[in-house]
Amino acid sequence: MSDMEEPEGTEGPVAPHRVIGTPPPSPRLLGSTAVAEPEGEAAVAEEEPGGEHIEGLPPDDPRVIEHTKRAERVVAACFTFAFLAGCGFIAAYVGLGVHSVDKVLRSNLALGLTLSLTLLALGLGTLIWVRHLMPDVELTEERHDLRSDPTDRKAFDQYFRQGTANSQFVKRPLVRRTLMLGTLPLIAAPIVLLRDLGPQPGTSLRHTVWSPGRRLLVQGLNEPITPAQFSAPGSMITIVPEGYEDDADALTKAAVILIKFRPGELHIPTRYSGPTLIGTMNWTVDNIVAYSKICTHVGCPVALYEQTTHHILCPCHQSTFEATTGATVIFGPAPRPLPQLPMTTDSQGFLVARSDFTQPVGPSFWERG
Repeated sequence: MSDMEEPEGTEGPVAPHRVIGTPPPSPRLLGSTAVAEPEGEAAVAEEEPGGEHIEGLPPDDPRVIEHTKRAERVVAACFTFAFLAGCGFIAAYVGLGVHSVDKVLRSNLALGLTLSLTLLALGLGTLIWVRHLMPDVELTEERHDLRSDPTDRKAFDQYFRQGTANSQFVKRPLVRRTLMLGTLPLIAAPIVLLRDLGPQPGTSLRHTVWSPGRRLLVQGLNEPITPAQFSAPGSMITIVPEGYEDDADALTKAAVILIKFRPGELHIPTRYSGPTLIGTMNWTVDNIVAYSKICTHVGCPVALYEQTTHHILCPCHQSTFEATTGATVIFGPAPRPLPQLPMTTDSQGFLVARSDFTQPVGPSFWERG
């Protein structure tokens, strides 16, 4: 008998009790023979949750009933607490800043604690629900063919309905509603977390903070430098852009190494001027060249320099660059040379940038940013 058919012996259609998430009424099976549903008031009474004793549950004893009610209240309290802790997780994620080491520590503690409490409360409530509200029944399912015949499908429909009743999900609305309430923050959390994806970087990874006229400052001292102050051949120092000495985000792309060479040691494709290189761009000053400090493999700092071989080394994966020929790759996994920073001097004789790097710095995949 379908949901919409009118039972015989009744004056109008009788709608069986339905809860969202439960299957529609279907014929009961006895072996392989379908038996019609009870008619009239008997059918309605049978569909009502709790209308008959569930196999596996203890008999209707007042002490047992009181115990299950207490368990139901505990489960509801756990799910409600999970909801509050989940709201705390979202509030901590949105409200706590992460722009310093101390703030990051506080944020991690708050996020970890609230999420742990949410999952713990949901797990504890579910455990008590299963142990004290659901029947203790062992079921065994024999192996069978993957494709089910219509009889098996009907049998599964009856089994599913019986399982729904056994779960007490329909009979105990307090547990059902608080479970939905407790999981609500977990459903909303991914929406809030999506804000970290932020806007697309566009072409921002192609550029750094270097600009025409920005002075080169010696890292640590944060003072400008003249070519005369950097006169020892074979020396290498780290340079940061003026105005961004303490900006860690900017320095991850803008850090530069300065290397001093003897006359005649620099060769093409290093950008420098000379009597035999008419038409090349003058990016060096007094045999001083500036290269990006960020390895083009995975972004490690290339902080090692061999004076005798003029090799720049990356300590992470042993990429090796030839400093005298535009930091070209001679060994290792780096896919391209270190970008060179065009340099000149200002009116006071300090080294300044002519422009930004003409190529993207860092790993080659940044070029697609």
